[in-house]
Amino acid sequence: MKLYSDFAGRRVAQVIGDLVALALVAVAVWAAVVFHGFVTEFAALGRQLEEAGTGFRGSMTDIGDTLADVPIIGSGIAAPFDGASAAGATLESVGRGQQDVVGWIALFAAIGIAALPIGVVLLLWVAPRLVRAVRARRTTTLLTRPGGADLLALRALTDRSLFDVLAADADAAAGWRRGDGETIRALAALEARAVGVRIPGP
Repeated sequence: MKLYSDFAGRRVAQVIGDLVALALVAVAVWAAVVFHGFVTEFAALGRQLEEAGTGFRGSMTDIGDTLADVPIIGSGIAAPFDGASAAGATLESVGRGQQDVVGWIALFAAIGIAALPIGVVLLLWVAPRLVRAVRARRTTTLLTRPGGADLLALRALTDRSLFDVLAADADAAAGWRRGDGETIRALAALEARAVGVRIPGP
């Protein structure tokens, strides 16, 4: 696959474009990571709730277990502490749930922040570059085959602007019909140049 043009000016523009595209992707990923870290800071409240719930549940459970060992009245005294322990477990669960929600929000937001600019780069720069690279490879292959230059000349007559065709050869159509070598070469070079391929000298 031919990624870069044979012509210096266009090749420099392609290299600069590729570097800009890579920079945009890097910035998008960096922004996504930073935003993810920023959002996950809000999970601190959930962690505090979970830790408080865990500690409270553990304390109430320990007190309830201790009081339950008191003869005769132990089970009655322990019951309120068992209820308080359940409340601590609920608080612990709420804290864990809040962390999960924040985590998912941070993840999807980060993916969105990275995906949008990366998608734009892929659509507007990478895809056209790949299409042109494939066309350049096919053009190079066609030039090595018998009659390939003739086919490229015909493509130039149909696809290139009238101004470009006349600039290549003032009598391009007639020259191509009669098989004039110079006309065919000029038109083939015009078509090849459009995809960044330079035809070697005769």
